[in-house]
Amino acid sequence: MDLAFFRDLRVLELGVWMAAPSTAALLADLGADVVKVEGPAGDPARAFFAATGTDAPVQPTFALDNRGKRSLVIDLADPSGRGRFEELLGEADVLVVNLRQAALRKLGLTAEELCPRFPRLVYGSLTAHGLDGPDADEPGYDVGAFWARSGLSHQLAGGSPLHAPGAYGDHVTGLALFSAVLAALLERERTGRGGLVETSLLQTATWIAGPDLAVQATLGKVHPVADRRSAVMPLVNSYRTADDRWFFLTCVEGARHLPAVCTAIGRPWLAADERFASPGAMRRHRRELIALLDEAFAGDTLDRWAERFAAAGVWWQVVARPAEVLADPQVAANGWARPVEVGPGVVVDMLTAPMRVLGCVPEGVAGAPALGSVAPDGGWLRPSEEDQPTSRPSRP
Repeated sequence: MDLAFFRDLRVLELGVWMAAPSTAALLADLGADVVKVEGPAGDPARAFFAATGTDAPVQPTFALDNRGKRSLVIDLADPSGRGRFEELLGEADVLVVNLRQAALRKLGLTAEELCPRFPRLVYGSLTAHGLDGPDADEPGYDVGAFWARSGLSHQLAGGSPLHAPGAYGDHVTGLALFSAVLAALLERERTGRGGLVETSLLQTATWIAGPDLAVQATLGKVHPVADRRSAVMPLVNSYRTADDRWFFLTCVEGARHLPAVCTAIGRPWLAADERFASPGAMRRHRRELIALLDEAFAGDTLDRWAERFAAAGVWWQVVARPAEVLADPQVAANGWARPVEVGPGVVVDMLTAPMRVLGCVPEGVAGAPALGSVAPDGGWLRPSEEDQPTSRPSRP
């Protein structure tokens, strides 16, 4: 089931790697007609695994962020290619871009140049550091602009800087641009005019770090994440079981939840211990409480602790592994993972749009298109049976 508004939406993407392509993928998930415009060599993300020395027959990350699109090869440096692209802009509702500003200026494709000529177009810009300022033209990936420069790596590491997995920041920033595009489309419904919307890896990351940055601005200092052995909230901390599994207690209201935790570990009298009688006391004696909990939780397996926690009413979550996330019955029950074709005949479950709109849940999600899956003919490139990127896979 597609949504009527999105089914009529025409989207052009000038996106590479993962951030802006993820925005366009979210639009495609809801039914928009998304045409990915690529140069003759294609999006470098098509060969990401090869670039990192990984030998893999398929490109799952490319499939994830380019699902449901069609690919049109245009050499924008060629005048005829540029002319064809502008024909498409005249019929497009949205343009999603994350090319560097210097490249866009050279091609004449900045928002300043296009928005006055295409007043109904919503121009979605995603950059590393924002459109203004001394570093507006500097290159950036999520490990640098999102994680490092925003302070997130420092705050989350508890030691040496966090080396975050790739593309997490890309996806969060892609979601921010998706929201901005929808806001602009709503405004266009009222006024008839589109225009520029923008975000960046750095802007989105500083928003995520906003609570710590607010404390810094107000109090002049903020503490980074502490080592788990001295976490200021012992009941919001990680612990290891006898079978080498980790879980988090999520008991934010420590005084309320301490009796249940003490009951679960078979030491109900600890709830009355004056060292832990209040949140302040618990914080002052946190090392002692964490040591006691470490000893207790190391004495049994994760499955047994799950049973005890259920019986005592303890709030907690397992530290899940990727395979467990994909097999999580909660993920399946809500339809968050959908079958996506990642290569010829290779269909796997992938997490798609992180929202459900008016009950819209597709049975299957079309895979990523082959490079140049549609020909650059006249008019808007409406989908047909012949030029679909792949069939929409489904499972019994």
